[in-house]
Amino acid sequence: MHSTPTGSSWINQVERWFGFLTDQRIRRDAHKSVQALEADIRAWITAWNQNPQPFIWTKTAEEILESLARF
Repeated sequence: MHSTPTGSSWINQVERWFGFLTDQRIRRDAHKSVQALEADIRAWITAWNQNPQPFIWTKTAEEILESLARF
């Protein structure tokens, strides 16, 4: 059994947000400079903040444990 840190669900949400950023902006474009990359990231964050979507956990603890048991 592994103990989950108290703030881990919050950390997971932050990691998912960075995953969205990576999938929707960083991997889709070719950036010719660090400044271009930074500008694209800032533009994506601005757009995200105009219509923020909360992260909602949709699986129960039992469903998560069942999926882990398969491994």
